[in-house]
Amino acid sequence: MALRSALNAAFTAATCLILVAPATLYAQRADEAAGFPGRPIRIVVGFGPGGLPDIYARTIAPKLIEALRQQVIVDNRPSAGGIIGTQIVADATPDGHTLLSASPSHVITPAIRSKLPYDPLKDFAGVTMTAATSYLMVVPPSLGVKTVQELIALAKAKPGQLNFSSAGIASGTHFAGELFKQHASIDAVHVPYRGIADALTDIVSGRVQFTVSSIGSSVALVKNGKLRALAVTSKRRTSLYPDVPTMMESGLPKFEWYSWSGIFAPAKTPRAIVNKLNREITRALGLPDVQKLLHARGAEATPTTPAELDKFVAAQLPLLASLARKAGIEKQ
Repeated sequence: MALRSALNAAFTAATCLILVAPATLYAQRADEAAGFPGRPIRIVVGFGPGGLPDIYARTIAPKLIEALRQQVIVDNRPSAGGIIGTQIVADATPDGHTLLSASPSHVITPAIRSKLPYDPLKDFAGVTMTAATSYLMVVPPSLGVKTVQELIALAKAKPGQLNFSSAGIASGTHFAGELFKQHASIDAVHVPYRGIADALTDIVSGRVQFTVSSIGSSVALVKNGKLRALAVTSKRRTSLYPDVPTMMESGLPKFEWYSWSGIFAPAKTPRAIVNKLNREITRALGLPDVQKLLHARGAEATPTTPAELDKFVAAQLPLLASLARKAGIEKQ
């Protein structure tokens, strides 16, 4: 009842505003996106070329150039774990000409940094999620387990004796591994590496027993038999591995993890411009050639509304903060 009353009050106030506001004000608001873009659009990526946020930005950029008839530049700013690039967009003029192609670091960094020069919620307006890729639970064939439940049973029989690798402390693979430990109620030792390539190398050799890696990173090793895929971390099976069950199907009904990327604008960007960008990026993500490029990297187009992306970020922030505390990842 309280929520309904609040909504009714808000609606009444909005109605009164409509009655007294000048008609020209609404004409101006309706035309806010009419002249957009008026100059080249810059999509800032807080990491170097070749990473998923960079790949996704470069995939949609040519389509935006065609649709908006304006240059679209992908600007890599690889420094401080993405913080520098993110701050550039937070501080940019909120007119839609400076955007951020963000990755899970957008919600992971606040979980491990006590102070940031921006607020991931208050300083940004979501435009749309662009793409997401599932992770794979992989083990060396020499481990002798063929299902997630067999891995869990082995870990419980040898508490604290199994190791899992990651691309580094507080990386997406680290959080995925910690999430698995929590859902499976097992004790395993985290072994961080300087990148996913090294983390997978030691899985292949058998020095480490498992990891939860992005599909794109491990696909070749699985195909040539050097790694065994036990499960995917998405809600549904992936077309790349139709015979590999999900974590949910494997007895962990609430386990879900993705690598994702999304486009954000500075917080005060006019809604009409955000909506225009959303329409054009969503249209680009639906094109067959774009979907083919994403699929080749183990990803799927995942367009959302601006509100859906904002809601996703708002939900992820406390989840990651809680996971970091439980994993003993201290804030820097």
